[in-house]
Amino acid sequence: MKRNMPKVLNRNKRKLSLLAEFPVNTHFQIGVYEGTLSQFDLLIQYRQFLNGEWTKIRRPRHINWAVDILIKQTTDPEASGRFLSFLLDYWDTVLPIKTEEDRKLALSTERLLDDVESEANNYPELAGKGEYSVKFLIVLARLLMLQEKTNKENAYMFKTLLEQLKEHKDIFKIVSTATHTAKKRK
Repeated sequence: MKRNMPKVLNRNKRKLSLLAEFPVNTHFQIGVYEGTLSQFDLLIQYRQFLNGEWTKIRRPRHINWAVDILIKQTTDPEASGRFLSFLLDYWDTVLPIKTEEDRKLALSTERLLDDVESEANNYPELAGKGEYSVKFLIVLARLLMLQEKTNKENAYMFKTLLEQLKEHKDIFKIVSTATHTAKKRK
């Protein structure tokens, strides 16, 4: 059942090398590739095991992530609130990648997956709620935060989305933030 992420992605006539692979569980794999927006940009891709086969490689969108959290909030508002608080606290600790050494450390598969395993265990109430596992969401959130801060150190979009979800802002505001695109990838 295991299928690795491709070692190279072809995007717009460019070959992007795989930097790290995170086999989150038996249903999700995340690959981090060299991006094109900055020297240490990361391009995050994933695939999901659905209906007995692996999906094509997908780029995670904030809207997919937000919808899953909204589903979790509907089923368990208290645990979802704790989960969002955890992610907001984590946001404040994320530092941008500025060197190759930073990138190696940030993308250490074993270290990240070990940390995420223990963090995900704090939210057993959210297991089986929504499309995505808590473990997948944490890995993805950590990587999205790292990507955003690496490209713009004072970035705030993902944090704003987390805050809006935590504060139960209206659906229009959440969807507008989650679907906003500042720059297109080359």
